[in-house]
Amino acid sequence: MLNYYQTRNREQRGNFKSRRGLVIVLAAILMVAMMGFTALVVDFGFISLIRNEMQTAADASALAAGMELADGYGPGAVRTQSAMMTKAQSAGAAIAAANPMADRGHAYLNSTRDLEFGKQVWNPSTQQWDFQSGVGPYTAVRTTIRRDQVAQNANDAPALDGQLSLFFARVIGNKTASCRTKAVAALKPGDGVKVTTGSSATAEVLPIALDQQTWTNLLAGTGSDDYSYDPATGIVSSGADGIKEVNIYPTGSANLPPGNRGTVDFGSSNNSTADLSRQIRYGLNASDLSYFPNHEIRFDNGPMIINGDTGISAGIKDDLAAIIGKPRAMPLFTSVSGPGNNAMYTIVKLVGVRIVSVKLTGSPSQKEVIVQPATFVSRQVITSTNQQVLPDSIFAPVRLVQ
Repeated sequence: MLNYYQTRNREQRGNFKSRRGLVIVLAAILMVAMMGFTALVVDFGFISLIRNEMQTAADASALAAGMELADGYGPGAVRTQSAMMTKAQSAGAAIAAANPMADRGHAYLNSTRDLEFGKQVWNPSTQQWDFQSGVGPYTAVRTTIRRDQVAQNANDAPALDGQLSLFFARVIGNKTASCRTKAVAALKPGDGVKVTTGSSATAEVLPIALDQQTWTNLLAGTGSDDYSYDPATGIVSSGADGIKEVNIYPTGSANLPPGNRGTVDFGSSNNSTADLSRQIRYGLNASDLSYFPNHEIRFDNGPMIINGDTGISAGIKDDLAAIIGKPRAMPLFTSVSGPGNNAMYTIVKLVGVRIVSVKLTGSPSQKEVIVQPATFVSRQVITSTNQQVLPDSIFAPVRLVQ
């Protein structure tokens, strides 16, 4: 007969074998769970890395394409919409390809499939900007970077926009993952200009005003077309380019009082010819704008009353000639009163122009400062708060909006 201790030992050995079997089963289950967890951690990390790289590529591509928008916008467009789109598509695709991708040489953007042109429209119900694809005139562009294309044949080489190949997730049946990122870049319309105190920046605003009605007539097609601007070289030459022009040198117009020829004092009311020359060549500086509230010239809250100067003279001829072909913002006025230095202009907005010809010698009837509309883009432009984009809007530089 077995004594108590022998029986007890046999029971313990049996229980140990039983527990050892359970541990093996449990270890096997845990290993599968750990492999699944590893698959999630590694592959989710990999997907997150790729998505971040894709978003960077989408952002950069949208900005690169968006920088071409101004050339095809408004009455001063120097490229047709088609030509602008071609250039923007090329820039967007090139910048996407310059961005590295962890499992590929670089990001990929199909310029015709993944780059959309449109405009930003304010949605009052959501208080947000909506991108409207295909709606012109184009002021925005949306890019899509894809990793979601399925190979048509298993033997095909991996496409640059093909799905992500996963690692450990294959164990649980997930071989690939799809990703897609988007970005929208847009030109933002402006209400005026600003230069921060102490900044060395300048706002390139001409200290010469034009009456609004003449400008309205110009946009409606009234004007000459004797000069041509080449966007590739920045050179102005004789010949038509499809953009109407107007002479802003007044020739006895009833729109101006005696002794005044359209120049205005952006800054001190005692601006000298030297001040006008500097402002024409280099723009308004922080000191000039210190005479205005918050160092801003803006029109979203209504017109501004600006003191006039004695007029356009031969003393600023060389300065005007020095900026031929360069975009500038020009003030428009609705009314003016008072002679000479006592003239007071009611300025209502800034519009973009480029000077194409200057002649300030000879009789008054022979003098001219001829300008044509131009899209004006500057870092000093104050972004509009009224959500309107007009054909002659001035713009802040293109920026990411989505």
